[in-house]
This record gives sequence, structure tokens and C-alpha cells, in this order.
Amino acid sequence: MKLALFDLDNTLLSGDTDFEWLTFLVEEGALPREAMRANEEMDLRYREGDADVLEYVRFYLKPYAAHDMATLLAWRDRFIEKKIHAKVVPAARELLQSHQPDLRVMITATNRFLTEPIARLLELEHLIATEPQIVGGRFTGDVTDTPCMREGKISRLDRWLSSRGTSLDRYESWFYSDSINDLPLLSRVTHPVAVDPDPRLEEIARERGWRVISLRKA
Repeated sequence: MKLALFDLDNTLLSGDTDFEWLTFLVEEGALPREAMRANEEMDLRYREGDADVLEYVRFYLKPYAAHDMATLLAWRDRFIEKKIHAKVVPAARELLQSHQPDLRVMITATNRFLTEPIARLLELEHLIATEPQIVGGRFTGDVTDTPCMREGKISRLDRWLSSRGTSLDRYESWFYSDSINDLPLLSRVTHPVAVDPDPRLEEIARERGWRVISLRKA
């Protein structure tokens, strides 16, 4: 059996969904312009692998709590159209197609609310994402499960596979990612692939003889 795992941000997309969403909220007037500085700082800390997991996911979930679900859904539709469509890397679709009929899964630190429509856009049936807490139809700004980030990606994947009556060691597996944050899961699969990697991941990938590819230059 074959399993293909795909990170989303800066891998299948030429950008980061959480970063773009917060930018979009600033543009919509839902957040003050000053919020961009904190957005840029958190994005930099994430890319360098220095952001605490819960701090990171709660930072990007916090703005949801101030708005009702209908407003957020309307914004999400505009966000996908305005920000995400143009960031889908054309070569990413070819990569996804190359793994038909493998079991294909998007596995991302970004929350399910944002990533479900992106998974549909990319025609990916299976999604493992950070799960935002929703109480009484409103986001609380917190999570309900282990964030799907760093070692959390492994535990979430293991539980998802277990729910299907299987396990990672039963598959020939691939994982495509750009980020040093994904080093734990990259180290677990049969075929780790660094995609347009950040400098730290590229150094490790080349030291370990992992495949390094570019989708943006394809």
C-alpha cells in the first residue's frame, strides 16, 4: 500500500494560509493595521521553527472569536477566491496527480475551517488539520485536539490511520513539506521530500540524502 502526505503552506501553496487570512482580515477592516506587525513576527518565528505550538495556533485562532459564523463563512468564501486560488502552485496539481491512486492526505498545522475548502479545491479527499474549538456555533480561539504541528502531526496521523484499521508502518509512504517544523514526520516516512525547503530543512535534507525538489520553479 502507498500513502502520500502533503503539507499545505509554502508547499502546495506559494504562501501561508494563516498569514494570508490575517492579512485578509486587516484588509477587510476586521483587524487594525497594527495587527500586521504581530502577523509578520509570528510568521517569521514559525518559519524559523521557534514558535511554541499552542502559542502559534491560538494566535491565529484568536480573531475568530469576535465574529459570528455567518460572517466568517462569507469572509472565507471571498478569502479563498481573492487570496488562495492564485497561490495554488500549478506543479502541485501535477504532483498530486502523480500519486493517484495512492491514499493521499493533506496534513497541515492550519485549522480545518480554512483548509477544508482548500482541500476540496485541490481535490484531496482526506484532511488532517488543527481542530478549532467551537461552542454554541462560535469559535472560542482555542483548539479541541492536539495541534497538527511538529510531533503533533505524527500523533494525529497515527490516530487517523488507526481509525481506518491500519498504521504507518504498513505503507510505503511519502511526505512533501517545505518546513523545518515538519522534520519529525519527514523522519518517519519511507520517502521524505523537501519541497522548496527553508534553509534549515534543506541543509538537513541534503545531509541525509533526502530528495529535494522545487514546485515553484517547475
